[in-house]
Amino acid sequence: MSRPPVYLDYHATTPVDPRVLDVMLPYFTETFGNPASSSHAWGWKAQEAVEEARRRVAALIGASAREVVFTSGATESNNWAIKGAAAAAPAERRHLVCSAIEHKCVLEVSKSLEASGWSLTVIPVQPDGRVDMAALEAAVTDTTALVSIMVANNEIGVIQPMAEIAAIAHAKGALVHTDAAQAAGKIPVDVTAMGVDMLSLTAHKMYGPKGCGALYVRRKTPVSPLIVGGGQERGLRSGTLNVPGIVGLGYACHLDRLEMGAETARLRAQRDRLLAGLREKVGGVIVNGSLEHRLPHNLHVAFEGVDGESLIIGVGDIAVSSGSACSSASSTPSHVLRALLGDGPVPGATIRFGLGRFTTDADVDYATEKFAAVVKRLRGTAS
Repeated sequence: MSRPPVYLDYHATTPVDPRVLDVMLPYFTETFGNPASSSHAWGWKAQEAVEEARRRVAALIGASAREVVFTSGATESNNWAIKGAAAAAPAERRHLVCSAIEHKCVLEVSKSLEASGWSLTVIPVQPDGRVDMAALEAAVTDTTALVSIMVANNEIGVIQPMAEIAAIAHAKGALVHTDAAQAAGKIPVDVTAMGVDMLSLTAHKMYGPKGCGALYVRRKTPVSPLIVGGGQERGLRSGTLNVPGIVGLGYACHLDRLEMGAETARLRAQRDRLLAGLREKVGGVIVNGSLEHRLPHNLHVAFEGVDGESLIIGVGDIAVSSGSACSSASSTPSHVLRALLGDGPVPGATIRFGLGRFTTDADVDYATEKFAAVVKRLRGTAS
């Protein structure tokens, strides 16, 4: 009897938790009202559900409910935070700062503003994947409008010191935005402790539905709307609300807040078990980025002396990635790896393992054995 495929690509997306799906379903066919319909019970019930979800999202990140605005996902939230802050910035502040390992949507929107006349500084990272703090401090000036640096990277899983980053930015009067799509629900994320002014997250990275996310905007933060129209979300983000998606996002955040402690410990143990097993069975396994400052469910490694495409094909029944989901079709090293390695050669096949809520110890052990066998074969050392 053949074994079912193993999914270890939880950074790309997560399955909707059945408990989340259960709370969403009535909002498709029973409680289907438009929250903007304030004259009847269908609209009132939808609005109540949206506000309950807003409170749950806020509770996960230590915010107040009125500081949470719903969006279609992290890409929209990131675009809005950066473009909205730029549009609302005073004339003397026309400078943006981000890191070299940001998600493509942050880098691309920042570059689009640079093309329209803004100044952009892209901060390098150290070999462990953490932001070069000296370079950041030198870059932020009295002309900086916004610093945008992610909480945790979507490829190598490295976690940034957001409180220190925010302190540097705020000392010069700049706003701080962070992309928390990979971190929210996986590690403690508190907007007050981090000192950030805006934070992006998305449901489909935390066992909620695709197509729904949120942007935290600290009270009194100057940010212009990205989407205008009917004035929904207090005029900050127009458009008919995706009520089932919002309900799902809210309940996913609720579950994450309740279960994060135990889940973090379990996933870290599985991740360490996977790394130890690979090192024991094949050797030549290099961890990319800091292992200490890393998401508990992330392992990003290079297998020395192995071709990446051949390795991915060889382990065909295990879903992993050679980079982020947005760039996995490319055979060239990602911008994240280039930021870590500079112009040096990539040491071997790079693989991102993303463990998750439904990963079992048996899945980890199977992946270890399968990767070891394929790596040995490709190296010509199979016994």
